[in-house]
Amino acid sequence: MWSYDRVTSAVSTAFRRLPRKRQDQLIVLGYFVGGSVLYLTGIYPVMDHGDSPIWQRIVLLAVICGLLLLRRTAPLIGLTLATIPLAGDITLGLSAPILIAFGDHLYSSVLYSSRSASRAIAAIGPLCVLVGTALALALVPNWRLAIFVVVAVAPFIVIPVWWAANIRQHRALLASERAASEQLSRIADLDRKAAVGAERARMARDLHDVVAGHLSAIAIQSEAALSLKDPGTVRNVLTSVRENSVSALTEMRAIINLLRTEDGTEENISPPRLAELSKLIESATAAGITVEVHNTLEGADVTLPAAVDLAAYRIAQEALTNAIKHAPGARATVAIQHSEGTITLEISNELADKAASGDTGTGLLNMRERATAIGGSFFAGPGEGGWLVRAVLPVPKISAATL
Repeated sequence: MWSYDRVTSAVSTAFRRLPRKRQDQLIVLGYFVGGSVLYLTGIYPVMDHGDSPIWQRIVLLAVICGLLLLRRTAPLIGLTLATIPLAGDITLGLSAPILIAFGDHLYSSVLYSSRSASRAIAAIGPLCVLVGTALALALVPNWRLAIFVVVAVAPFIVIPVWWAANIRQHRALLASERAASEQLSRIADLDRKAAVGAERARMARDLHDVVAGHLSAIAIQSEAALSLKDPGTVRNVLTSVRENSVSALTEMRAIINLLRTEDGTEENISPPRLAELSKLIESATAAGITVEVHNTLEGADVTLPAAVDLAAYRIAQEALTNAIKHAPGARATVAIQHSEGTITLEISNELADKAASGDTGTGLLNMRERATAIGGSFFAGPGEGGWLVRAVLPVPKISAATL
């Protein structure tokens, strides 16, 4: 059997599933039908001035209910226009159906209008009750009747405003909690990915050390094989070289598997090169700084070693990132010069009016370590008219002896 709770729950669920426009139409129809029943049964007056025709009240009710179609799209316009049928009803004698419909206009204006308008209506509503009370006591000869009218009318104004204000406040709190929850979820996901990436990097470094050990053994054993004359000993050495080679290849495959992305595809692990500097310039320009480039390597027949190429690119990337962070909107200059045996990279930028003091991260340390790791030098500090980063990187000649 259907209980009262089940019936109301089913009706409420079916109503919420309807489109909002259809919901508003049903609300308007319910107000009009219910108000018409009150008029036709005669249990409508709050303060009747005489025998006014029922059709006049029904017309006023139809107008104020029809304006409720604006309750979501234009609640303030609907509330303003609703004062016209309300004034007409006051002229005929204030009635309950008009007050109920006008209360919904107040409710919609507080709930669906802008924040400032909602606060204004929430403040004006109680003030209107106080002013109405003073006018009723001043104009109505019988003070008991005046108090009765105020007590009868006040709930139709105060309750909708209070109810809508509370719903709006709870919605704002819910939205804030939802945003905070989504932010925490994103942070947790980033922490998880960072932890996985750090673990993969650590394992890759360990495997790299193992591969380096195998290659070192291969180099030593190969050199020994070249100096041996006994065929049996040479065969044993070459067997060991082969075993180390197979082990190194196995470890390299393990490194590649570690660098696979979560969807199972391998990442592009080719290191960036200084030839891709234009991408950094485009990114920095999009971030709001103006970058001027002087690159003597463009068009020159110069092949940089992979380590030098990668270090120069990363230093330029970190320096431009610091310029974007500490001197937003400033001008920057990137100069790359090549001379016999060295490449000089200079990134300078103007100082912003409110530039941050010093480097708050590890950017300078990372750039210095990259430069010194390949035998270069690094400087970062105040320069002519701003901040200067200079890296001098060695470019050794590649010969057969170094292969």
